[in-house]
Amino acid sequence: MAGGAQIEIEVIHGMSEVSERDWDVLACPEGGRAIDPFTTYKFLNALEKSGSVTVDCGWSPRHLLARLDGRLIAAMPLYLKYHSQGEYVFDHGWANAFEGAGGRYYPKLQAAVPFTPATGRRFLTLPDYTEIGRTSLVQAVIKLVEENHLSSFHVTFCTEDEARFGQEFGLMHRTGQQFHWYNDGYGKFDDFLSRLSSRKRKAIRRERSGAASFGGTIHQFSGDEICEEHWDAFWRFYQDTGERKWGTPYLTRAFFDEVQMNLREETLLILCKREGRWVAGALNFIGRDTLFGRYWGCIEDHPFLHFEVCYYQAIDYAIRRGLRHVEAGAQGEHKLARGYLPAATHSLHWIGDPGFKAAVAQFLTAERAAVDEDIEILTSYGPFRRGGEERE
Repeated sequence: MAGGAQIEIEVIHGMSEVSERDWDVLACPEGGRAIDPFTTYKFLNALEKSGSVTVDCGWSPRHLLARLDGRLIAAMPLYLKYHSQGEYVFDHGWANAFEGAGGRYYPKLQAAVPFTPATGRRFLTLPDYTEIGRTSLVQAVIKLVEENHLSSFHVTFCTEDEARFGQEFGLMHRTGQQFHWYNDGYGKFDDFLSRLSSRKRKAIRRERSGAASFGGTIHQFSGDEICEEHWDAFWRFYQDTGERKWGTPYLTRAFFDEVQMNLREETLLILCKREGRWVAGALNFIGRDTLFGRYWGCIEDHPFLHFEVCYYQAIDYAIRRGLRHVEAGAQGEHKLARGYLPAATHSLHWIGDPGFKAAVAQFLTAERAAVDEDIEILTSYGPFRRGGEERE
């Protein structure tokens, strides 16, 4: 019961149990290109259909659907998690503390997009049903946690508005930090450079010049420009990065086939070719006003090529397409010198054990203060010109 209306909740074990049209009316109620592609049916289904998200890899779909008088009004991408990998909001310390005290932290419920540290809506609702839809989803998840004797429920990389709602509902709020680039109406890359301090301008030009001397060419592909050859090359890059960072890459080769089939219009591949072969590249996804950088990899190391492909090429693309932001993924204070500014990220947490909840709440209060201070300090050290500095 929520807001005096009877809500019917259904738990489904995969995207194949709901129609693409019904889901995307909630994921993209504005119509047209999605604000971000990550909660759309095509993206979530690609993860499942390709075998990238399975029970065996620790992500078991438990997506929630909420209906009012038979009409689907809300949904949540939800997973039963058996570990904390691929989330980018780290709670390993919580798990160790809880289990060290004799509790069982896993499995837990996670509202998220697997392997995707990008802010977006996690409470998907029809516009006229936002409050009743969100309330129904939270009540349903808490009931699932309690009935199945789970430790906790987490919503990661939600919007700031959703974070405020969650706090009002009694969920604990956690903040983190990423680095995002903001388009201040630039007409070309040099317009962006003109806003930076002289030292940062020179450093970026030096890096771009160094990258350009790698002995090859850089190409941007999107939509029907992308072909199998490009995915074969990027798969090699992705495997190399995955093996070095995680031991086993999260995504399967079949995932990229699904992207080519159903999401290539939302995809930007930036690839580098030298002496007749592809040697490095980055995968980006295109939202309504944001370019989301996701993966980088290479089979040859060249000075500054990573910065050029992941950061400067992304900025250049965003300026040309009139996009307002570039989100370059998790972590990385080195992005600050390259024009990316600190931005807060948000997550919500519900823990059943009262004593453990109190300890986590105390930790989060201190952590939020530290994150706020870091953002303030890093912003003050940003690369942009101060008031008295002249333009070139």
